[in-house]
Amino acid sequence: MAINLQKGQREAISAPQFTIGLGWDTNSASTGSSFDLDTSIFVLGENKRLLSDAHFVFYNNLKTPDGAVEHTGDNLTGDGDGDDEQIKVDLSKIGAGAAEICIVVTVHDAENRRQNFGQIRNSYIRIFDGTKNEILKYELEEDFSIETAVEFGRIYKRNNEWKFEAVGVGMKDGLEFFLNKYN
Repeated sequence: MAINLQKGQREAISAPQFTIGLGWDTNSASTGSSFDLDTSIFVLGENKRLLSDAHFVFYNNLKTPDGAVEHTGDNLTGDGDGDDEQIKVDLSKIGAGAAEICIVVTVHDAENRRQNFGQIRNSYIRIFDGTKNEILKYELEEDFSIETAVEFGRIYKRNNEWKFEAVGVGMKDGLEFFLNKYN
């Protein structure tokens, strides 16, 4: 049975291989433009910086050089039930210098489309193992009425053990903010 996390809660991840699933729905009131959320992964060292440019995983760079983190592809609409985007993680392949995996979701072209996370509902992040057994889930419950980016969670290594933290921090900024923060 999955553990349902609250914001700030942390939980150990005992599975060496797992999938991160992210899901969301748009509110019925639309802006007239399609709604595209993008999941990005930052694989960081102890210094909270990207290990390399290739350790920034997103729709134009689907896999880290070591193959430990792989984005399965960009969902341009968020339509349908279940996960909208997925990231596969194999901790047995991750480089020794990796200390954290930061999971960020941004609204694509938010300013031009006049879109934000206030127009999103049923947002969640979940982690499940190879048998589709859900290990943990974190549902975003806040109303991010002006935010265009949300750090959903992070997976970090402490004392040679990997843990997940439900972060749920929104900001009125785009992907560029995170690139500057972690580069």
